[in-house]
Amino acid sequence: MTLLSAPARRRQLRAPLLLAGGLLAASVLLHLRDPHRGGSWGFCPWLMLTGTYCPGCGGLRAVNDLTHGDVRAAASSNVLFVGALPVLGFFYTRWLLDRWNGVTRTVDGHRALLWSALFLAVAVGFAVLRNLPMGTWLAP
Repeated sequence: MTLLSAPARRRQLRAPLLLAGGLLAASVLLHLRDPHRGGSWGFCPWLMLTGTYCPGCGGLRAVNDLTHGDVRAAASSNVLFVGALPVLGFFYTRWLLDRWNGVTRTVDGHRALLWSALFLAVAVGFAVLRNLPMGTWLAP
């Protein structure tokens, strides 16, 4: 671990803080303009073209519900998104702390490929299941 000077630390923290600011701004916009009203944020191109729900369908409504403190409604909109938030929060926090402390992690390409394949398989499985008659409870 390296001790960083104040200017170096500011440079290191720029990307994670910009990401946090962008997510906060998007969350505020989703709080102010309710995506539960049809067409308020446009329409999902995947749903319009195929008539099926993609893994992200309901994500905007889930964020709106979370900004109102309603976790149950958010999970009803997109349980995959809500379930992924603690994992994303862990990785974001680790990234922020690594940047703060000047830690550089090496990426194991094989492990990254395996995690990416797992994430893709879960997302595709979720999309298929929420479009089947037995998975209608997963539909937004």
